[in-house]
Amino acid sequence: MDTMLNTLRYRWNTLTRNQQIVIGVVGVLMVIGLFTSGQFAPSRLLAVAAIIFIAFPVHEYAHAAMAIYLGDNTPKWQGRDTLNPMVHMDVVGAVLVLLTGFGWAKPVQWQPGNTRTDVRTATILVAAAGPVSNLLMALAAKFLLLFVPFGFFAYALASFAYINVALFVFNLIPIPPLDGSHILFAVTNVGYQVRNTLMQYGTLFLLAIIFFGGSLLGLLIRGVDAILSLPIWAMGGLVGLIF
Repeated sequence: MDTMLNTLRYRWNTLTRNQQIVIGVVGVLMVIGLFTSGQFAPSRLLAVAAIIFIAFPVHEYAHAAMAIYLGDNTPKWQGRDTLNPMVHMDVVGAVLVLLTGFGWAKPVQWQPGNTRTDVRTATILVAAAGPVSNLLMALAAKFLLLFVPFGFFAYALASFAYINVALFVFNLIPIPPLDGSHILFAVTNVGYQVRNTLMQYGTLFLLAIIFFGGSLLGLLIRGVDAILSLPIWAMGGLVGLIF
């Protein structure tokens, strides 16, 4: 915990005074908005806790496991082939998932050149493993909703599923440092200048997408969530017919 707090303090101290003021004002406004919108409902807080202590570790473990499976033991040497949430936790990413529904854990490091397959294929598989794990967790939560359709835990499961869908969509945005950028660079011949610009200003681009393209992003997330619900609804109807 001390290490995480020191990292957070270091990142904060690297900001200019104006940046700190802007972040502080935006943070206060977001917290006020969340309190007035019911985002701190107990069921949602339970879902957020599950994201931080279950979904994030599973996501990063999926990256690590895929890299190890393909022949690169770097994640194993660094102790990242585990589901221990404290190994993967990033304080800033954890706070953001509470405030915005988007967040992250510490990224898994690996070496594409150590794998048994070609670098492009390895990059795609390792990058995609994390978002796919979010999709599978969302499906699992929706399946459990068939047996707990109402009440506190139903709301928590629904929130857990939705946030996982949001993380799936968000992580596939092809902007560094998100997983989608690694897939983009692997499947296309993006020029060095474009890649360097994306790497340098990726965080600013993501903030712009969140603040100015939030409605479109939300529409996409709801669309994926609805599509994901179709087989679960069909399964529920089948179970209803049988019983």
